[in-house]
Amino acid sequence: MGEVKHILLAKFKDGVSQQQIDDLIKGYANLVHQIEPMKSLKWGKDVSIENMNEGFTHVFESTFETVEGIATYVSHPVHVEFATLFLGHLDKVLVVDFKPTAVDP
Repeated sequence: MGEVKHILLAKFKDGVSQQQIDDLIKGYANLVHQIEPMKSLKWGKDVSIENMNEGFTHVFESTFETVEGIATYVSHPVHVEFATLFLGHLDKVLVVDFKPTAVDP
């Protein structure tokens, strides 16, 4: 079956402090321990030199074993509560789910 990736691109609202962003990232990371289908989370800030980020500043990559696992995650009460808080601090958000295909060199 293969894994499924859940990618969230975020741009925080002006006025959201670095401490608030740090706390939100910690809350996002904590979902891995509370929602079983979520297997891992990686995140980072945009460092691209191409200037094509459309204003997005942060990337969050979650790994799931199935598309159904993402559906369970999205509707899980802990996620719903966190998403309401998280989204309230964002100016822009984009979410994409996909099944990665490896390319051999």
